[in-house]
Amino acid sequence: MAEARLYTQYKEEIREKLREEFEYDNEMAIPKLSKIVVNVGVGDAITDKKVLDTVVDNVAAITGQMPVTTKAKKSISNFKLREGMPIGCKVTLRKRIMYEFLDRLVNLALPRTRDFQGVPDKSFDGRGNYTLGIKEHTIFPEIDTDKVNKVHGLDITFVTTAESDAESYALLKHFGMPFKTRN
Repeated sequence: MAEARLYTQYKEEIREKLREEFEYDNEMAIPKLSKIVVNVGVGDAITDKKVLDTVVDNVAAITGQMPVTTKAKKSISNFKLREGMPIGCKVTLRKRIMYEFLDRLVNLALPRTRDFQGVPDKSFDGRGNYTLGIKEHTIFPEIDTDKVNKVHGLDITFVTTAESDAESYALLKHFGMPFKTRN
């Protein structure tokens, strides 16, 4: 099986650019992408179980991997939520599938977003990870917009081995992440 295009680009170009930019002595200190986690919370699953099934199917089509349903950790009476009820799903992408998903996200899905100005650069967690919230799952070309009953959002977390937000920002920028220009 052939390598993902972005992984080849990482090995041949991006690692060298990061080495020059941050002056790493050790090859292992150069940051890399370790995993991408796609998470969807479905509040409507409390009243209608079929909503969660369609969301699971959508996330499976988008990522190419079957998601795991997440269950409520605590009961909340105001929301009629009981502990252990399924309320969302998540997928952890690694290796080739991760790089192919990142390629599709950056080059196909994000440019299809309505009034797209770039993704915010404020969502780093201080330890080199970046979380991106997407309001409509219909921006992905795998989703047939004619068959969509309800639009849902999703959170995408990029987990890197970078020590700081600056290193993680540079890594994602070299991968082609369209960050908003800083003022």
